[in-house]
Amino acid sequence: MELLVHDLPETPAAWETMPERTILSPQKPIHRCVGCFGCWVKTPGCCVIPDAYQDLGPVLGHCDHLILISRCVYGTFSPFVKNVIDRSLAYMHPYFSVRNAQMHHQRRYQNEMRLSVYFYGDCTPEEMATARCTVTAIATNLDLHQFGIQFVQDTETWEVIL
Repeated sequence: MELLVHDLPETPAAWETMPERTILSPQKPIHRCVGCFGCWVKTPGCCVIPDAYQDLGPVLGHCDHLILISRCVYGTFSPFVKNVIDRSLAYMHPYFSVRNAQMHHQRRYQNEMRLSVYFYGDCTPEEMATARCTVTAIATNLDLHQFGIQFVQDTETWEVIL
C-alpha cells in the first residue's frame, strides 16, 4: 500500500482512483502531537488524540511506500505535513536500538517501507541542503533504508510525477 501525505490545496482527481493508495491531506483537520506518549503506554500503536489520524501507526505498519509532498518552508516541511510526521510516533516502539552509531527507537512493525519526498516552491540552495538533512534524519528515525528527495518547481505535473 502507498500512503500519500500532501499539503496541496486540492487532491488531484486522478489520485483518488488509485486502488492501493491512502491519501492524507489538509482537508481532514489534524491535531498536533502533544508528546504524551499515550501511543506507547495507553493505546500501543495508536494515538490517543481522537481525530482522523489516530490510527496512523497501523496505517504506516501496512505501508510499503510513504510519499510526502510538501511546500518547502525554510528548508523543511509545511505545518500540516510536519504534524503528520510528528503523529507517526505510534509507528515506533518506546524501546531503543543503535543505528548509525546513534540511539533511535525500534520499529513496531516489520514492514519494509521506502520514502519519497517532493518539495515544491522556491527553495534556496541552503534550504535544499536543510531539507536533505531533514529527510535523512526522518528516514533514519523511521528505520527506512530506501529514501529519495526531489525538488519540484511546477506543481501542475503531479499526475506525471506520481
